[in-house]
Amino acid sequence: MLTARNIHYDMSDRNRAVACGGIGSIHLLARRVGLIDAIDRDLHLLKVHLPYHESDHVLNIAYNVLAGGDCLQDLELLRNDEAYLDALGASRIPDPTTAGDFCRRFESADQVNTLMDALNSVRAGVWKQQPAEFFARAIIDADGTLAPTGACCKAGIDLSYDGRWSYHPLVVSLANTKEPLFLLNRPGNRPSHEEAAIYLDKSIVLCRDAGFKRILMRGDTDFSQTAHLDGWDAQGDVMFLFGLDAMPNLKLQAELLDESAWTKLERPARYEVKTQERAKPKNVKEKIVTDRCFENLRLRAEHVAEIDYQPGKCKKSYRLIACRKTIDTQIGGQTLWEEYRYFFYITNDRVTPADELVLQANQRCDQENLIEQLKNGVKAMKLPVDTLISNWAYMVMASLAWSLKAWWGLMLPEETRPGRNAAAKETRARQKHEVVRMEFKRFVAAVVRLPCQIIKSGRRLLYRLLSYGPWQEPLLAGVAQWRTRTQC
Repeated sequence: MLTARNIHYDMSDRNRAVACGGIGSIHLLARRVGLIDAIDRDLHLLKVHLPYHESDHVLNIAYNVLAGGDCLQDLELLRNDEAYLDALGASRIPDPTTAGDFCRRFESADQVNTLMDALNSVRAGVWKQQPAEFFARAIIDADGTLAPTGACCKAGIDLSYDGRWSYHPLVVSLANTKEPLFLLNRPGNRPSHEEAAIYLDKSIVLCRDAGFKRILMRGDTDFSQTAHLDGWDAQGDVMFLFGLDAMPNLKLQAELLDESAWTKLERPARYEVKTQERAKPKNVKEKIVTDRCFENLRLRAEHVAEIDYQPGKCKKSYRLIACRKTIDTQIGGQTLWEEYRYFFYITNDRVTPADELVLQANQRCDQENLIEQLKNGVKAMKLPVDTLISNWAYMVMASLAWSLKAWWGLMLPEETRPGRNAAAKETRARQKHEVVRMEFKRFVAAVVRLPCQIIKSGRRLLYRLLSYGPWQEPLLAGVAQWRTRTQC
């Protein structure tokens, strides 16, 4: 089918076009939500703004990621693309060396925190424009991840628990919109929970000031931080659901429970079959394990129970949910024995059934998808500079590209045109949800990577679309609203 042979290339004389035509909608959105003004108002790193402001540097790194760049060096391609410069109304943009120097201007943690606070002030403004049901409950997740590097001269790196030279960033995010609220860069040998309580407290204040009625914090066993549980519980509107290590005393209490105290955990189906269930393929791994008589662990059932438990650093008891997994040990397809494995969760939620709390705790694993996108989607943990603080600053600026994706979806206008039926409104709501949840690579391909001719006419900067895609309608609807309100 691919029959093209006599292919020639020619240069256009007057027409200028860019492959990332959707960048204009991103820039309009940044102006609409006040991102540029917030950065210039709060962040002061440059003594003289000649020619760049702080916002120019921050957005330059974020836009590089949105335009498909993987590293600072990709800025060299953009700064030599006259159509890209025209698309953003710029005569020049910082080159890779200048961008790296700007990252190194962050010399203290307070300066990076100032940048994150500026971004979060804009984030709160985006949230406040959402419908009332958006504020029912904020779910804050916390986790640590490794950012390994083979470099020898990056200050702050250290050996991680698995023997790799790395940094150990902390990620605190909002599960509702999958936005990273706070990032903290740490040496690779630091524990996952270090300074997590500080940024969880900041996240609570951020969500409460934005208008959320209730707040739920989740984390794995490293984030239980029992010394802070009483303080969080005393706030009234804050609930926590943390994993707890299966310590011998907890396992003993679980084993002493009467069998009637345990109820079976029924997990819902992953999806609803709308027509008929498809035939499942053969499990190749299972056959190999059975044929070679490897030891095979099979989950047979799960049960939950609850007890009151007072950690040593707490002055009151909390609800401890125990999840008991019954596991069959098989060799050659024959079950030889069974064993119990226990997982524990501590919470101050006294109302929600125990089985639902276990499912809610398991849903925190979705944050691993966000961390994967920060690592390999926006490449925020690429570590392009040479110190712990400067690489932390780069993480924050590169992750802004992900936040802009989320804001682009949240700020899409509701379908209010006269004559539009309920189906059109439902489609727009689905589009907003889909943008918030979609992977970064798909967002770039669907919304940003739109070939456009750039035409400067009078006071207008016209992006003329040169192709059609399914996301052009919401893009044009968003641009129409953001441009109108920006001009006002």
